[in-house]
Amino acid sequence: MNKFYSITELTREFGVSTRTLRFYEDEGLIHPERRGRTRLFRQADRRLIGEILRGRRIGFTIAEIREIIQVYKEPPGELGQLKLLMKRVDEKRDDLRQKRKDIDDTLAELDSIEETCLGRLAEIGVNT
Repeated sequence: MNKFYSITELTREFGVSTRTLRFYEDEGLIHPERRGRTRLFRQADRRLIGEILRGRRIGFTIAEIREIIQVYKEPPGELGQLKLLMKRVDEKRDDLRQKRKDIDDTLAELDSIEETCLGRLAEIGVNT
């Protein structure tokens, strides 16, 4: 039996707006069946929406998500998709590690500035 989901059901399930799902459709990421103006989503669309949202949560762009989906649909299929996904995960992890280092460096610099300011305030006799 083919189970279809309405756009309303999926927006509630995933906590996204109808605009988000229409955007994913416009971007060619999902392909709901159309009956008049009604969109009917299959189980495969539902799974794909979950994966798209997961990709967005970890910081993948729409273009990166599209690329990963497309690799699955064409040779070498799942193997190619998994290799590409692993590469993108490594890149994302490296980006996040660099951001963490940048944040740590910035926090250290702010601590240094604060320490300098507190020292100077003490020198001029101002209590903080």
